[in-house]
Amino acid sequence: MFNRILIANRGEIAVRIIRACKEMGIKSIAVYSDEDKDAMHVKLADLAYNIGPADASLSYLNYDMLMQAALETQADAVHPGYGFLSEDADFAERVTQAGMTWIGPHPETIRQVGDKDIARAAMRPANIPMAAGSEPIESDEDAVKKAAETGYPVILKPVAGGGGKGMMVAKDEEDLKRILQIVDIHAVKYYFEHYIAHSRHIEVQIVADNYGTVLHLGERECSLQRRNQKLLEESPSIALTQDMRKRVGDLAIKAAKSVHYSNIGTVEFLLNLHDNDFYFMEINPRIQVEHAITEAVTGIDLVKTQIRIAAGEPIDIKQEDIRFEGHAIECRINAEDPEKNFLPSPGRIDFFIEPGGPRVRVDSGVCAGLNISPYYDSMIAKIIVHGKTRGDAIKIMQRALDEFTIEGIKTTIPLHQKILADAYFRVGNIDTRFIKEHFSRYHYVKPFKDAQSLLAKTAPELSQEEIDAALKRAIASSDYSI
Repeated sequence: MFNRILIANRGEIAVRIIRACKEMGIKSIAVYSDEDKDAMHVKLADLAYNIGPADASLSYLNYDMLMQAALETQADAVHPGYGFLSEDADFAERVTQAGMTWIGPHPETIRQVGDKDIARAAMRPANIPMAAGSEPIESDEDAVKKAAETGYPVILKPVAGGGGKGMMVAKDEEDLKRILQIVDIHAVKYYFEHYIAHSRHIEVQIVADNYGTVLHLGERECSLQRRNQKLLEESPSIALTQDMRKRVGDLAIKAAKSVHYSNIGTVEFLLNLHDNDFYFMEINPRIQVEHAITEAVTGIDLVKTQIRIAAGEPIDIKQEDIRFEGHAIECRINAEDPEKNFLPSPGRIDFFIEPGGPRVRVDSGVCAGLNISPYYDSMIAKIIVHGKTRGDAIKIMQRALDEFTIEGIKTTIPLHQKILADAYFRVGNIDTRFIKEHFSRYHYVKPFKDAQSLLAKTAPELSQEEIDAALKRAIASSDYSI
């Protein structure tokens, strides 16, 4: 087992990993930018190492500084969390070449599943069902041709990356030509998939050791999204029968084996509600934001599992040993203002009270007195609840949201309260269009210039550089058009 693990991340996921390390008797090493010197993950870790200015290119994405931190603190493993460099095969390779262990899939696996074109090709011999798709796009003229061949409506997707970022839907050729005016297909490699409009987003947690054993830990319902960004997740999905649950679990295992996957990961599918078939989307080679709801219904600690597998331990359970109990829901709490088109809300947290009580878990990386920076992702906390039934879980989450008090910044708590009270949501009548159709005013995309002007007015203390940084992050997640 490892003696010291460097956590190449920040915020709530860094705190989550630190806590797992403490319980396993492993020393945790935090890294932090100048902006994060007072952050919670820095205070909780056994060691902390400064990696420079807040600018992302000079801190949490800086290979050299992170490697220097790992070597100088004598780390024998690196945990990337999610986001930042968690899906960067080159960084994973540098870690392993330096004699340390990468807590995640092998670098070659990350490359294979990170390129959606290659990943889709790997699924075909295994007969994993997929929506019709195209080869990567080479020009505007090529895009028009390939979209027609794929069949409208189409969704334009970056070949690399994940998390729903950079995706746009075109219902016809005219729509596509408008999209081509605002995306640079020469700077970013894109491809098309046929867009399945009436669908649910179902993902399956997989666990795979280094000896060929692959298990699934059930599915998560992730259909509640705004602009392809998840807002709320559940496990299990109310849409699946036992036969469907077994089918998608088997497909996830087959997909993982087709790329010789190891460690933990998530296989994502769309459930077409017209034919009740599952269609492969991608494999995420890292821990997910929503991993906690799987932990709630299975009782399996996924972060500890990652560490044990990376240390060379075999999985010591069988598929039939896994038990699924109750229903879990997670709400992502972001420092954003839903009433102003999810404008980032940086600033100081003046007052902070987390919810508690039976069956409530809060994963956060903030506290009262902490400043929320415009440089990083706006998610500051997650609420996870576990009930005997879905109805129980909804009631517990409503109580937890009512208790959660954050003053000094705007958050997405009010939107979650509205979703939990919605009659369609409460009976489980949801799909990937739910937010757009039932909460349309929270789905509208404002032009970049409008957002820039609004942020300057609402946060006059921010410099122009800080405003631009916040808005670049928003554009990258498709929250604003340009």
